[in-house]
Amino acid sequence: MNKSSSRFVVIISADIEWQALRSILPEVREQSSPLGEWFVHEVAVGGRPEPVIFFHGGWGKIAAAASAQYVIDRWAPELLVNLGTCGGFAGDIEKGTIILAERTIVYDIIEQMADSEAAIAHYNTELDLSWLPEACPQDVHRCLLVSADRDLVAEEIPRLRERYGAVAGDWESGAIAWVAARNGIRSALKRAPAPSQRRYARRPSRRGARRHQPGRRGRACRPAHKPGSPTARERSGQRCQVAP
Repeated sequence: MNKSSSRFVVIISADIEWQALRSILPEVREQSSPLGEWFVHEVAVGGRPEPVIFFHGGWGKIAAAASAQYVIDRWAPELLVNLGTCGGFAGDIEKGTIILAERTIVYDIIEQMADSEAAIAHYNTELDLSWLPEACPQDVHRCLLVSADRDLVAEEIPRLRERYGAVAGDWESGAIAWVAARNGIRSALKRAPAPSQRRYARRPSRRGARRHQPGRRGRACRPAHKPGSPTARERSGQRCQVAP
C-alpha cells in the first residue's frame, strides 16, 4: 500500500449510492483498490478548493469496517465522512431529513454465553462533534443511529424505539464510527431516510463480483428470490425507507 496523506475522505457504502455520486461526477478518473473504487475531486472547504477522496466502501459491517481502516491507513485523514441513506421510523422522522449521527449502536449482537447488553455496549460509539459550529450550513437532525447487518424489520421498530431511543437505522454507520474512534480520527456520519418505496436494482460494478457475495440481507425490503428476479447481490444497493 502506498502511504500518502489527504485531509478529507468520504466513504460511500451502498452500490446504488456510489452510482448516484458517479452520475453527478461522470468526468472523474476512477481508481481501484482491494476494497473498492475511489477518486479525487476538489470541493470548496472554507472558501478554498480542497482535494477530497471519495471511496466506495461497500455495504454491511464487514466491508464498512475494512474499508474504513484501509482509508485511514492509506491516507491518514483528519476527517472521515460517511454519506448515504438509511431507514427512518415513521412518525419519528420525516423522509429526506438529513441525520447527523451523535452516537451509533450495533444492535444485532446476540451473546448467549455472557451479558448481551455488555457486548452491544462494547461497540457503542459516541461521536465527538464539538469541532462543528452550532449552526451548520445545512439543516441536520442530530440523533442516534442504530446499525445491523440487516434491513429494518417492522416488528422490531417498537423495541428499537424503547430500548435505544432510535429514530433511524442503517447497515454501516456503527462499524465506520467505531473504527474511526479506535484510530483517533474525527468522523461525521450523515444519512437521510430514502424518499420512496421504489426498489432499485443495481448495475454490477467492475469489482462488484469480488467484493459482494450472494446472500440474503434481511426481511424488511427483501422478497424471497424467485427465478428471473434480481439476486441478493444485484439488490445490494437498495436501502430501506421510512418504516412503520
